[in-house]
Amino acid sequence: MSEHPICRRIISRDKSANPAQVNSIPSAGIWHKLRREDRLHPRDRFWRIVLPIGTVAVLSTLLAVGYAVEPDRFARGYSPRQPIAFSHRLHAGDNHIPCLYCHTGAERSRHAGVPALQTCMNCHAVTRADKPEIQRVTAAFKADQPISWQRIYTLPDHVYFDHRPHVGAGVACQTCHGEVQTMEQVSREMLMRMGNCLSCHRDPHEFLPAGSKITQGPTNCFACHR
Repeated sequence: MSEHPICRRIISRDKSANPAQVNSIPSAGIWHKLRREDRLHPRDRFWRIVLPIGTVAVLSTLLAVGYAVEPDRFARGYSPRQPIAFSHRLHAGDNHIPCLYCHTGAERSRHAGVPALQTCMNCHAVTRADKPEIQRVTAAFKADQPISWQRIYTLPDHVYFDHRPHVGAGVACQTCHGEVQTMEQVSREMLMRMGNCLSCHRDPHEFLPAGSKITQGPTNCFACHR
């Protein structure tokens, strides 16, 4: 029986080896002596060991860095302090003021926007005009100074979103913004992740009014990345 090539390599390292010793070495013992680098070709080591470990390390680093540097404004639960203590629970909940009465831009533009101070004064010129927060709104209105509301929902620059088709399709504001009518101070309820948008676009049935003929939203890249 011919000697295995690897066996010959091991025996050749031992200067005292002779043919008699070669024949006396059991095959199990020979494989026990083999080091791992003798059994694996350098390319095998790369594909089986180095590449998987490197891939896991790179992906873990990307995920860790992405999580660590994610701005607060992209996170669920983000609720910045506003310059005026405005209560959505009081206005949209107790008083049943429709969302679109204040956020009129949602029907006719990409952005829902915040109401002009004139919209606030439509009611508060006579309603609770003695309250400190209302007096601050009145003072800003008379001075023609805008109020610097802090934006809660914001998207990266590479994402395109348009309120118009969503509002026009009958998607309720609460679908993305949560039960705003119950919030004293509004906080972000939806994670701004592509998966959330795609899951709705692929199966929007539960988010549309009864009888809607829409079966699916666009899922091509250009729909949201322009």
